[in-house]
Amino acid sequence: MALKIPQSMDECIYFTNRSIGDGEVTAWVYRKVCPKCKKAKMGKPVVKGKVKTRAEEYECPACHYKEEKIEHEESLQIEAKYTCPYCKKAGESVGQYKRKNYKGVQSYVVTCQHCSEVIPVTKKLKGIKSSKA
Repeated sequence: MALKIPQSMDECIYFTNRSIGDGEVTAWVYRKVCPKCKKAKMGKPVVKGKVKTRAEEYECPACHYKEEKIEHEESLQIEAKYTCPYCKKAGESVGQYKRKNYKGVQSYVVTCQHCSEVIPVTKKLKGIKSSKA
């Protein structure tokens, strides 16, 4: 598949490095090109020279086309390079940029290309609940 790691944080909406058990994950989401003018990449609106952090929409800096946050983020894909905590093999995977409930924790989900196990990318300091049987 040969995923390209971003050169700058300006290219991304989301970027993270996580240790998961015996494995590790580097995941990112590239910014989407404006669907209307196709000249610039969509981002959060800039108000008085500052990016509006908790904006409910994304805006094109060139044509000012706006898209709702939920609609915009569901159209994106999370890309990940990882060392699988289950089979210990390195790999690359792509998944939907939408948090899903995995063992009681909201996380982005990518699947190992070798063993097909689910690799969760959780928020910082969130631990997966162990199943005690």
